[in-house]
Amino acid sequence: MDYLKRAQKLQGELVENRRYFHTNAEVGLHMPKAKAYVMKKLKEYGLTPEECGEGVAATLGRGGKTILLRADMDALPMPEESGLPFACPTGKQAHACGHDFHAAMLLSAAKLLKEDEASLKGTVKFMFQPSEETFEGSRNMIENGILENPKPDVALAYHVGPGKLPVGVYMYNDSGTMMFSTDVFEIQVRGKGSHGAYPHLSVDPINIGTHIYLALQELIARESNPMDACLITVGEFSSGSAANIIPESAVLKGTIRTNSVEAREKLVRRLREVSEATASAYGGSAAVSFPQGVPPLVCDAALTREIAGYMDELPIPGIAGYPGVASSASEDFALIAERVPSVFMYLSAGFADSRGDYPAHNPKVLFNEDVLPIGAACLAHCASRWLAEHPAESAKNPLP
Repeated sequence: MDYLKRAQKLQGELVENRRYFHTNAEVGLHMPKAKAYVMKKLKEYGLTPEECGEGVAATLGRGGKTILLRADMDALPMPEESGLPFACPTGKQAHACGHDFHAAMLLSAAKLLKEDEASLKGTVKFMFQPSEETFEGSRNMIENGILENPKPDVALAYHVGPGKLPVGVYMYNDSGTMMFSTDVFEIQVRGKGSHGAYPHLSVDPINIGTHIYLALQELIARESNPMDACLITVGEFSSGSAANIIPESAVLKGTIRTNSVEAREKLVRRLREVSEATASAYGGSAAVSFPQGVPPLVCDAALTREIAGYMDELPIPGIAGYPGVASSASEDFALIAERVPSVFMYLSAGFADSRGDYPAHNPKVLFNEDVLPIGAACLAHCASRWLAEHPAESAKNPLP
């Protein structure tokens, strides 16, 4: 099948699906509208979808090896200011990271591959996941068996990108860490409250929190290997409710980001040690927790180059690949890549004019719908080609 030509004929359907997800944006782990819509569409396309935790899974093909294709579906908890007529009407959710595109592209890829199922040399597994933004979705689906029955041999995912780059550009990393780890931390500082006139009767949690904040900066300046990229951000520091009262407690919340597994492990350990020791030194205590986290995203180098080669086979106008792309943002597809040889690529969905002025996670961001058939075709074509090039042993050596 000519997947690109067929996908281009599905442009109207792709746009309709994308706009459904966009208008009905949902956040977090529980996404009943998206789940129901995906299951309905997959059934229309001839597949038999199943719930997999809070996500949706489906499989098609003819035995042999298995490639997993993944799309995230969740939006962000923020207002939308895109001006689009199909903007989310709640004012509280917005598809400002393009996950509505990912879900629509994977739905059409499933349709294309179902139409071409008889020609496939193996099995394709589809993963529609919630809650990528909070790093819960992949973990939830892994815990509920997405990587079993059948177990994928490889995995592939795309992420659309806004901006000024023309549609047809794709970006990847076949030589190192593509996206950083993230560990969200929370430090609960306990002290002893008092009237502001009698500070000597208190154990000031604001003072403790301030010294913890300063001490954490030294973990980067003096303990992190300068050859690693390491970040600690405290994005929330809250305490007290009156100007003349020293409060009982304070809370610091933030993130650790690294491009190295070893650096990540060290910073997580040292953040806890430094926080507890600093609080103790000033007469208080600190309880440290890490409610969310994902490892660095490292793609399989050989597989990434192979998938890039398959993409270049498609007659996409202006197609161009850029290797070595890295980002200090994070992606919970890293949890899949940690377990299965994987490829993650960016697809440009930009505009050359002022519509490309805003980045992802901005309330005014816009994405180019011209990328929809390209994304669907890339998913289907690369899956089909990988299966053709990697037949199961039984298929390569049939019994007489």
